[in-house]
Amino acid sequence: MVLDPVCMMEVDEKSAKNVSEYKGKKYYFCAPLCKKKFEEDPEKYAKE
Repeated sequence: MVLDPVCMMEVDEKSAKNVSEYKGKKYYFCAPLCKKKFEEDPEKYAKE
């Protein structure tokens, strides 16, 4: 399990349908809305 960087909900990366890649790292989201928010401002949510 990984954390959705937008809402901090746990997401199973094996079955996640909402995935985005930023600076070579994959991020997993619980819903399309969280993915959209991340992609609009990835620096706000991405952590090294």
